[in-house]
Amino acid sequence: MANEQVGTIGEKPAGGISNFVRETRREIAKVTWPTRKEITVTTVLIVAFALITGVFFLLVDSALGFVVSKILGMN
Repeated sequence: MANEQVGTIGEKPAGGISNFVRETRREIAKVTWPTRKEITVTTVLIVAFALITGVFFLLVDSALGFVVSKILGMN
């Protein structure tokens, strides 16, 4: 912020906790919170990508395990 005061080390900022709470509330009021639909869509996409990634790595791990076991002559 442009109006922040710079003090020495160990010096308490002007206003203390009450100023901090006021500024925090002011900043939270500026936040654009997502809608329920946006949260639902995002959550479904994340779960779907996690499942797809999990299946992909399962297949790659199984294939590499099979190849390595054939190279080493294991059954």
